[in-house]
Amino acid sequence: MQNIIIIGSGPAGVSASLYTQRAGIPTTIITKGHGALEKAEKIENYYGIEPISGLELEQKGIEAAKKLGIEFIEAEVVGLTYGEKFIVETTNGNHEADVIIIATGSARKTLNVKGLRELEGKGVSYCAICDAFFYRNKDVCVLGSGEYAAHEINALLPIVNSLTLLTNGEKLTTTFDQKVKINSEKVISINGNDKVESISLADGSELHADGVFVAYGTAGSTALAKKIGAAIDGNKIIADENMATTIPGIFAAGDCTGGLLQVAKAVYEGAQAGTQAIKYLRQKR
Repeated sequence: MQNIIIIGSGPAGVSASLYTQRAGIPTTIITKGHGALEKAEKIENYYGIEPISGLELEQKGIEAAKKLGIEFIEAEVVGLTYGEKFIVETTNGNHEADVIIIATGSARKTLNVKGLRELEGKGVSYCAICDAFFYRNKDVCVLGSGEYAAHEINALLPIVNSLTLLTNGEKLTTTFDQKVKINSEKVISINGNDKVESISLADGSELHADGVFVAYGTAGSTALAKKIGAAIDGNKIIADENMATTIPGIFAAGDCTGGLLQVAKAVYEGAQAGTQAIKYLRQKR
């Protein structure tokens, strides 16, 4: 039976689920917990709602979705790949779906490291499964400190010559393979002209590196889009008027598509993504 997975349990994701579940398409929402809405102390500009905290509004939406029978899985999404269906890789196992709706919000925290953006595609990568092949027997670094970084490392270890985890001063939040060298110094810059050559650290040292894989924090919306090959623009996913990305069967909604970062916009885009996902699946039958 055809099914849909929605990544994110905010207004966009839950709104999409209400349409897909009511259309008779089994829908699962994968969430790692509260998003940006939780931080809103009071919302006073949403139609038909008296002043309410962001957390309370979020909880009301989730409760309504659960009453419809929508399944919620609490897990961190660390990857998105193809199989016979789309495969959502999480810290709680892999899950397959015919359609994916990305509704993970927008990354509020960015990594400000000199050379990172300039060397993207020239040794700076955001997808170990996609690019590990190019680093056979080479020295690479992974930038991160948690489950997302561990996932990327597991894909790289059997292929590369050496692997160094750069925590950029962050505390480790999971365990790593003993073969991984761990360096907790702040990263100052990623160096190279046509390709990555080295990494400068705050203690004045410099590490040789043929490549750097970015797995900082959790896999946000643009990181997931990059893994599956969907087009992005800066920190937003490119989606058309139907909320379809450049990959057929992958939709995006809410803050991750940029523009007005408001509940009203997220709810609209979620509804649009949900209804268009239904049409997409019905055309495939």
